[in-house]
Amino acid sequence: MKKIITIVRKEWAEVFKNRMVIFTVIFLPLLLTAIPLGVLYSVRSTTPASSATTQLPTDLTQSMCPTGLTGSDCMQVFLVSEFMMLFMLVPVAIPVTIAAYSIVGEKTTRSLEPLLATPITTAELLVGKCLAAVIPAVLATYLAYGIFAFGSWIILASKILLTAIFDLRWMIAIFIVGPLIAVLAVAFSLMISSRVNDPRVAEQISMVVILPVLAGFFGQVAGLFILNARLILIVAIILLVLDGVMLYLTTRVFQRELILTRWK
Repeated sequence: MKKIITIVRKEWAEVFKNRMVIFTVIFLPLLLTAIPLGVLYSVRSTTPASSATTQLPTDLTQSMCPTGLTGSDCMQVFLVSEFMMLFMLVPVAIPVTIAAYSIVGEKTTRSLEPLLATPITTAELLVGKCLAAVIPAVLATYLAYGIFAFGSWIILASKILLTAIFDLRWMIAIFIVGPLIAVLAVAFSLMISSRVNDPRVAEQISMVVILPVLAGFFGQVAGLFILNARLILIVAIILLVLDGVMLYLTTRVFQRELILTRWK
């Protein structure tokens, strides 16, 4: 465990010297928090109750709007729910930025060879690098959600509306799906990073993992599906399986001798 902690500290000392990493960790969560808060503030008193309910599908109002909410309240719940997938960009973009630099970046700084020569197993090395990327992403996601929750509490007067917004769907998405998707993004980025020679190429290829999140966002906006608690839980189970598969593949692909000889 001490070796893993040492790897985590070493990674943080190196990657947070990069201004792009710091910018991503700080700016992205704040931006994705400000957007739904701005939406809540702008529509809290401008949506007519009579027209709001007629604009929403019946199955959507039944699944998202508990008894006691007006049509205007239901519209606010619907609009905020549209931005749930955007919150999932935080645990994807931040660890990808860190992990993509993790292996190939050390090659450019001439610190990879001494690291691979140390008496540390491949599993310990990858776990340390994975945690170094996942922990900041998860903490940033939780902090962004906390700011969003506090801002919503200030903006919204209806406690029933607050309960509808911060329901089981959000809890599963933020506290379960978020960490799982972060692990998946990191494992994929580490695998790519161990196979390319340029940090910029590694980051660009690793950003492919953002596409499913964007597809989910646009699919929800287009009305192709409704993100209820059951669907999000199914996604969490799928991500758990994918995490195991991707971590296994990353360990298999990461070959110390081949990396050193191919990059000499």
